[in-house]
Amino acid sequence: MRPKKNKMACILHIETSTKVCSVAVTEDAHVIFEQTDAEGPNHATKCGVFVEEALSFAESHAIPLDAVAVSQGPGSYTGLRIGVSMAKGVAYGRGVPLVAVPTLELLCVPVLLYREDIPDEALFVPMIDARRMEVYAAVYDRALHPLRAVQADIVEADTYKEWLDRGPVYFFGDGAAKCKAVLTHPNAHFLDNIQPLAKHMYPLAARALSRGETVDVAYFEPFYLKDFIATKPKDLL
Repeated sequence: MRPKKNKMACILHIETSTKVCSVAVTEDAHVIFEQTDAEGPNHATKCGVFVEEALSFAESHAIPLDAVAVSQGPGSYTGLRIGVSMAKGVAYGRGVPLVAVPTLELLCVPVLLYREDIPDEALFVPMIDARRMEVYAAVYDRALHPLRAVQADIVEADTYKEWLDRGPVYFFGDGAAKCKAVLTHPNAHFLDNIQPLAKHMYPLAARALSRGETVDVAYFEPFYLKDFIATKPKDLL
């Protein structure tokens, strides 16, 4: 009798931390469903449609859902609330665990997977655009060990000097483009078109599941980093 193959988890992934909205389903470490909208902040309408399509796809192929993973932030306040609310609703309704994936770690995944030209000693600084010259950023090594915690940085010429003086540092994410003219250190390198996408969440979500690192569906909140500040429309001032 042949031994049974261990079943890999089927995970629904939801990513809404930036202007891009994406949803994916993975099984056996393969992306079996993906939908992405990069036309702007349409999360309120797109996310629900994409999730419904993802669940219908899994059901039509008789694939039971084992977990839901959501990008936890930092990022867009409204986007994160939409994604987390959707993820919590599906996890609760299906009775499956919820995994929270740090958004800045997620940004590093495509760099680690597809960029073979980056030296082993390089450091990663994923950046999410905030306002003006402010970004949400952290510093990681290639093993995704955090060398500096996530924080809001106002980017100036010497903001990352400590790390740039050590060796090559790669900046990427939607906050990196506006920093090119400021960070002119010879060890500063910039990677274009790196976005946090649902299809890249699997390695981090699977690792969290294997370690039992799930979050409470009822009480989990996104990692906003900064409080939301509501502003009045100019015509009401």
